[in-house]
Amino acid sequence: MRPALTDYQHLASGKVRELYRIDADHLLFVASDRISAFDYILDSEIPDKGRILTAMSVFFFDYLDAPNHLAGPADDERIPAEVLGRALVVKRLEMMPVECVARGYLTGSGIIDYRATGRVCGIELPDGLTEASKFDVPLFTPATKAELGEHDENVSFEAIVEMVGAQRAAQLRDLTLKIYGEAAGHALSKGIIIADTKFEFGIDGSGDMVLADEVFTPDSSRYWRADAYQEGVVQPSFDKQFVRNWLTGPDSGWDRSGDAPPPALPPDIVEATRARYVEAYERISGLKFADWIGAK
Repeated sequence: MRPALTDYQHLASGKVRELYRIDADHLLFVASDRISAFDYILDSEIPDKGRILTAMSVFFFDYLDAPNHLAGPADDERIPAEVLGRALVVKRLEMMPVECVARGYLTGSGIIDYRATGRVCGIELPDGLTEASKFDVPLFTPATKAELGEHDENVSFEAIVEMVGAQRAAQLRDLTLKIYGEAAGHALSKGIIIADTKFEFGIDGSGDMVLADEVFTPDSSRYWRADAYQEGVVQPSFDKQFVRNWLTGPDSGWDRSGDAPPPALPPDIVEATRARYVEAYERISGLKFADWIGAK
């Protein structure tokens, strides 16, 4: 018989996830259907979003040649029935205080930084780059983790060395770029460009660096359609950027520079977001989301 969620101690809430203690060495990592944008948790939820994020993470944890925090299968008997399909049993780690971002293309906060300084996270770039320009070599552009509701802050590699030491900083950089390269190559073979993504890492009881949190989900990555890619314009996306674009567009009526929180998403934007997340999962994994645990 499976435990109830109330059998576990609730440890923390994030923008999307809930964290519970199973025992001294294991945690329950639960992905909700909440969606966040511009550091706000929106009033709207995206049906099945937590399951899609979990399914995509499981696919990539299995695909990648890197140690990860999974401590059991997606149907592990320690997962309560009410969160089956959207929860994972993971190892307890000492988390590194760094968001590890890999960028293959110039977009998002990167192009804002580049236009202002000619650099991204202190990395000097050539003149003449534009929206969606492809880098010759992917960049490691770390950020410091912010408290809930605050902005992550892009920092230089030297700042990470100061935070965690030269050896750990080099491990974070090298693992980030290696993992990004593996996944980006796979996704491109399926017709999807992973423009950028972010990872979190932790240290296990043996002192080894371990990939944690989510990995290559539509929340943590930018997915573009390879056959529609065009340098110089904002790309159509399969990811959370679709929601950001609606919020900052004329239809939402929201002023990002004001103090009011974003409005709820209309039903058609909710459904279109879900459809994009499902399509990204199915195209990249080659699996049907309808076959995932608890999917409808």
